[in-house]
Amino acid sequence: MAAGIYLVASPFASATTSMRVTFAFSGYGRGEYPDHSKFQPDDVRAPDIIVEALKQQGLETTDDFQGKVRAALTIEGIIPPNVTKERDRLRAAGQAPAPYLPDEYLVTLTLPRKSPLNSRQRELLLNKIVSLYEEKFQRTYADVPVAFGSAFESLRKADYFEYELILNDEVQNITAFLNQQLDQAKTYRSPTTNLSFSDLLNQTGRFAQLQLDETLGIIRQNGLSRDRALAMVKMDYYLRTLEDQEQKAIEEEKVVVDLLGKTQERSQNYVLGIKSQATQQRSETPLVDQGLIDSLLANDAYNFLVRRALDAGMEVKRIQAEKAQLLERLKSMEKFVANAGKDQSILIAQVQKSLSDMEASYKELVSSIRKTHADFAKQQFADAIRISMQPQTSSKYRPLVVAGAIGGFIGLALGMGLSFLGIYGGGRKG
Repeated sequence: MAAGIYLVASPFASATTSMRVTFAFSGYGRGEYPDHSKFQPDDVRAPDIIVEALKQQGLETTDDFQGKVRAALTIEGIIPPNVTKERDRLRAAGQAPAPYLPDEYLVTLTLPRKSPLNSRQRELLLNKIVSLYEEKFQRTYADVPVAFGSAFESLRKADYFEYELILNDEVQNITAFLNQQLDQAKTYRSPTTNLSFSDLLNQTGRFAQLQLDETLGIIRQNGLSRDRALAMVKMDYYLRTLEDQEQKAIEEEKVVVDLLGKTQERSQNYVLGIKSQATQQRSETPLVDQGLIDSLLANDAYNFLVRRALDAGMEVKRIQAEKAQLLERLKSMEKFVANAGKDQSILIAQVQKSLSDMEASYKELVSSIRKTHADFAKQQFADAIRISMQPQTSSKYRPLVVAGAIGGFIGLALGMGLSFLGIYGGGRKG
């Protein structure tokens, strides 16, 4: 009877498909992604990942079905028993245990058995969701940005006077990227290119000095442009944009400096709080007093304003420097407007040849950076997200066997009890 009841009720029961995922990447111990953004286990079931997983598995992608799948997904941290015991011991001793971030998580998909997804489809779907999350992690933190190394694509649509802006920005971006990588791996050397990030940084500097400066020098010295009048219109508009940005940055700097001045009017008291050891401690004794808290908050606000003032001042100086460069270029272009009818074909051919040589060196440099970074990312993030247990769906027959065993045990116990009472199938004996 128990087995029969289970078979009747099983279509309305739920089946659980579960797998285990382990996270290990730089910053994870602090609850952060490699870019210092906050790590959230629920990122695994982000809506974009669910939609893409359903598409790739050829399943229904309606909003209703997406909502059901997301609601059926749960992600729970797995805490080892020894960690639980240690935290219980600390609590029993009156100490507050530090926050614990599990390394391994249990990802489960719980859907009714009558759902259109069979066990194999559920396992494949769960595996695809984690795989897509891993691919998203690789694109965000391990792969070189897609726009990296595409400066010459922009040059084909730009005028000659704009080459300086585009190429200088590209060199600055490459330098900033290599400096960031150098901070993470000062001694790393790629087995593919046999280059370190320091070597690539030096190559970037030589590229800018030997080839970039030559091409930009020819363009600036001769005021090359496809249409000088249109170039001056563009420069004038960009100059007005910089003036607006400068005015806004100056106002922001003024506000921050005023706030900083008001905080300096108050004396800053750096207090070192020391909890005195009393002979008889009481539970109502505070760990820190209000004065210490107020002092720490005031000092933290002061430091924040100092950093904001520094950032605002640097932003103003950056805009002013860019504005000064543009003004200088605008005055230089004005000198060549009078010679608008002069033939520039020879100079343009010289620039095109210089650009061709520079593009070959640029592509070689970018290729070396990509290969070196790929080797580093493979080493750094090889085990960042790892499936420690493949998806498994709870068996339909195991609960049936359990229900039959329980029913058999209850029937046996009931039969033995009735027999002790002298009650049999044909009635009471004797």
